Parts: sequence; C-alpha cells; structure tokens
Amino acid sequence: MAIPDFQSFMLPLLKFASDGKEHSQGEASEALSHHFSITESERREMLPSGRQTRFNNRVAWANVYLRKSGFLESTRRGRFKITERGQEILRSNPARIDVKFLMKNGDAEFREFKRPSRQDGNHEEPSVETVRTPREIMDAGYLEMRRDLSQEILKRIKSSSPRFFEHLVVELLVAMGYGGSRKDAGEAVGQSGDGGVDGIIKEDRLGLDVIYLQAKRWEGTVGRPTVQAFAGSLEGHRARKGVLITTSQFSPDALDYVTRIEKKIVLIDGEELAKLMIDFGIGVAADAVYEIKRLDTDYFEEEP
Repeated sequence: MAIPDFQSFMLPLLKFASDGKEHSQGEASEALSHHFSITESERREMLPSGRQTRFNNRVAWANVYLRKSGFLESTRRGRFKITERGQEILRSNPARIDVKFLMKNGDAEFREFKRPSRQDGNHEEPSVETVRTPREIMDAGYLEMRRDLSQEILKRIKSSSPRFFEHLVVELLVAMGYGGSRKDAGEAVGQSGDGGVDGIIKEDRLGLDVIYLQAKRWEGTVGRPTVQAFAGSLEGHRARKGVLITTSQFSPDALDYVTRIEKKIVLIDGEELAKLMIDFGIGVAADAVYEIKRLDTDYFEEEP
C-alpha cells in the first residue's frame, strides 16, 4: 500500500499521545508505522531531495499541524505531549482530523499559519490543504522545473552541430572526473564521426585505463544491433570499457544485452544525459538558490 497522506496521520498521532506522557518523534513514527502497517521498504522511501524519508516527513508535518492547532505541545528538543485542548478534541470522538477540521477547531495560531502571506498578493480565503506536505510540494516543483529544463536541453542538443555535441560530451566527461584535463580529453577523443563522437578517453587523470566512447544524436530508439556493433568495435580496439550516449532512448533488448556480456558498457540515453548536464553544471546556470532553515532548539535552551 502507499504511504497515507500526512493528514491521515493526525488523528492516530493525537490518539498515540493521549496517554499524556512525553514522547519522541521516533516513538511516534514507530507507532504510526504499526498502525498503518507500513513496510520497511515504504519507510525507507526517500523524498526527491534525498534528505529525508517520505514517511518521516509526513509524521513530522502531522506533528507540526497539531502543535500549531494547540492539540500538541513541545516539551523539549524532539519531544512533545498532548495538551488539555487535544484531550478535549479526542473526547469529542472526531472521525478524522484534517486541515479543514483544524481551521474550524484549532487555535488562532493555526489559522494565521495557514493564511497566505501578504507578499503573495493572494488575499483569498485559505483553501483546504492538499495531501502533500509543504516539503513534498517544494520537491515536486523542483522536479517539474528539472523536467522542463531537461527537455529544453535535449531540444538544443538536437539542433546543435556535430562539433558542438563533441565538445559538450568532452566537457561533461571532464566535469565527471574522466579524461584528465580538457586538453587531454580533447586530444583523446580524436575525430568526430557521423553526427557524434567516436574515440577514446582516459578513465582517470593518470590514464591507467581508457574508455571507448561513442555519442550520436539519434532520433529513433537505439536497438540491440547498434549496441552489439559498438561492443564489436571495443573488441577491435582491445578495449574493455565503453560508454554509448544517445539523445533518444535504448530498447529493452539493448539494455538487457549489456548486462549479459563480459565487457563493461554504460548506456546513457537522452534523459540521463540531460540529468548529468544539470547535475554537473554543463550548459546550465544557477537561476535562484533557496536555503531552507529549521529551528535551532539548542539556541532557546536556558540554563536552569
């Protein structure tokens, strides 16, 4: 089953805290994991940012919303307990606690928390929250912008000259740590082939091994025959490793073929090529940088 949305966590979390004791976030996560029968694999699922698991993120935001509503309170760093208001809410036996419920029954702090900022220029009444947490919404927006950028990158690559594509591939491989210097890499690649690059490049700065490289701006799906021919060319050069880059995609047969041969061949399709260019800063420039801060609870600890 999929991990429930964070709103679904709020009532079970409040019930977990109904014993009136102080609890940690870890204890809450364990309790909710058992309540919803979350598997270990689902608990390890990461957000796109890779900095937090999706499950822990949703538990944490359920906690935030309940605290903003006055149903839970922080007792010390990483710990919380139910408030009298929270106990009162449970005694009313609600069927579900969600954002709509909190807007009606929570403290004024929660309504202020959910009110759009004046800087947003949006003075409409706040709508019911989606099933995603604020962090998930940010991550989703980030991924959407990456996808749009990837598509634009591939469009520009396909309209570029073979020589430019050769230069792009060399720049990327050097940025990834291959080929030594740009001068070494450029000499190692040699002559460009039909619409791409065909040559060798150092695997490391010392040149202890070389990688045979082929990069072409195909439009259609690259099938097994093309990959098999590339493997044959490796044999002719006595090479053990190769990288085959395309601006399109590889067929399932092609992907399966490279897993069953002795030589090590890495296939990079257009989607992966664009991703690597973004990750290693090739052909892209920083537009905006956002720094997300969290509360430093240690700062607010006072000496007894």
